[in-house]
Amino acid sequence: MTGFFAALEARARTTGAALCIGIDPRADDAGAALAAARHLVAATAPVAAAFKPNAAFFEALGPEGIEVLIEVVAAIPEEIPVILDAKRGDISSTAEAYATAAFSVIGAGAITVSPYLGRDAIAPFLAHADRAVWVLCHTSNPSSAELQDAVLAGGETLAEEVARRATGWAGPDRLGLVVGANRPGALAAIRAVAPDHWILAPGVGAQGGGIDDLADGLRSGGGGLLVPVARSIAAAADPGAAAVELRDALRTLRPRPTVPPSVSTELFNSGCVRTGEFTLRSGAVSPIYLDLRRLMGSPAVLRRVARRVGALVAGLEHDHLGAVPYGAIPLATAVSLGTHTSLLWPRPHAKDHGTGARVEGTWSPGDRVVLVDDVATSGASGLEAAAGLREAGLVVEHLVVVVERDPAARIALAAAGITLHAVTTLAGVVADLAAVGLIAGALRDDIERYLGRT
Repeated sequence: MTGFFAALEARARTTGAALCIGIDPRADDAGAALAAARHLVAATAPVAAAFKPNAAFFEALGPEGIEVLIEVVAAIPEEIPVILDAKRGDISSTAEAYATAAFSVIGAGAITVSPYLGRDAIAPFLAHADRAVWVLCHTSNPSSAELQDAVLAGGETLAEEVARRATGWAGPDRLGLVVGANRPGALAAIRAVAPDHWILAPGVGAQGGGIDDLADGLRSGGGGLLVPVARSIAAAADPGAAAVELRDALRTLRPRPTVPPSVSTELFNSGCVRTGEFTLRSGAVSPIYLDLRRLMGSPAVLRRVARRVGALVAGLEHDHLGAVPYGAIPLATAVSLGTHTSLLWPRPHAKDHGTGARVEGTWSPGDRVVLVDDVATSGASGLEAAAGLREAGLVVEHLVVVVERDPAARIALAAAGITLHAVTTLAGVVADLAAVGLIAGALRDDIERYLGRT
């Protein structure tokens, strides 16, 4: 890897931490701005992994301010990467001019950009070899949540969608993301979407972010997080000492140990897995019961479970999803929203009013439907739903469920030409819960005997 991020990685290793010094000269004239910026660079260069001059403070001083900005960038030691904080975002022809100004005139190695106009507003910056962009993702200003926390149809926030798309525009050698250090929840969410890309995390100090909040932004093996600080260092009696203190604090950061919750633990914690004595539809008595209708009371879990189901659906040829009535309709609706796929569901009996429809939705005979259900025990409900859809002229060859409770369902469905696909099995749920101590002792023995495992 060569270019800006290679230099940043090397510099962070040299200094021992990824501290970025912001250069925001609040001066009345260009001469005072130049003196203040030069003093800050000289005092902090030994520990700076990068410098980030804010274009606005220089532009506010007029033409002389632009000249000062160019002079300040030129004065920064060559081995220290420079980010121009300009937050550019415009149509491609204008972006080309912005890119030329940032890289060829000012001499920056990277620039902050706005993703609002999409990929073609970013591409001109990436056309400059060995230069990089930092895409605004979840910013540190107080009202950032107004747009960036908006939840999209697929269940992700707008900030998460920006991260997902931006990391598709360029790899971690050309593109980083800007996520506020005072938004630890956002840091964790964006890091999950972009495990390898660098994150620039403003907001420490004056904006309320603390050092401990930064751990969620680290890569799983550490690093990958650049922390810009401006005011608290520039205003210190000894900026160099203040920078050393922050650098040393950043050296203590370690990634938080994370164990992504399994679908089993999420189902258990949302009350969908219950233990006791339950009579099933077949008449059998079970020490464990799956009530996935309770997912409706846990929207976040429902969204994550729907994503897992949607991942299985994505690999199957289909025109529509089909909800097994009535319990699977909320789950199938969540999958439909997440995959942008139309949804059908067969009525057990035709309506005796209105259109008299037997199948609700918009479809044509011959369309392929993937059925969605919560649990497969005997396969009876899936077979009933498939029969109704097939009677209407639809093709049904697959059923996707969250939990395959009994292998008998797979056999019965196969006999009708339907392949069963499951996120997990009842045995898998029990094993997962036992592994984390949620099922233990005599209860575990009872369930395993019921499953025929002991």
